[in-house]
Formats: sequence, structure tokens, C-alpha cells
Amino acid sequence: MKTYLVVWFSSEGVRPSEVNRRLLSLGFEPMQGSYDFIYNWNSNVGVEKILEFGDKVYLSLQGTGVMFKLETT
Repeated sequence: MKTYLVVWFSSEGVRPSEVNRRLLSLGFEPMQGSYDFIYNWNSNVGVEKILEFGDKVYLSLQGTGVMFKLETT
């Protein structure tokens, strides 16, 4: 399974390089195209694990002015 992440920056928030640093620390890899980052689970996971991971992303980005969207397939 993979989780894809799209981020929207605010000029009132932190620099994109800081957002990148925070997301890399969670295990995301940057990518180009329709999505900005990807997280590879290397196995199938349940909804509960995905929600826990979403909470980690939320906490990591809290206070940055960034909005985000997660999509897991």
C-alpha cells in the first residue's frame, strides 16, 4: 500500500524546505506529478493504522500554515 500526500502552502506559514524536512522525518519521499510526497507501507495496513499515520502527519504540520490531503491505495 502507498499513501500519497498533496500539500498546499501559505505565504504566512513556514518555508517549503521546513515542511519537506518534517515530512522526510516521517518517512515520506518527495515526488513529482499529481502528488507531492509518497509513503510506502511495504505491506497492507488497516484503516486504523492509516488514521494513526494521518494523526502523525497532522501533528508534524500543525502550526506551519500548510493544508494537506492524504490518499491511500
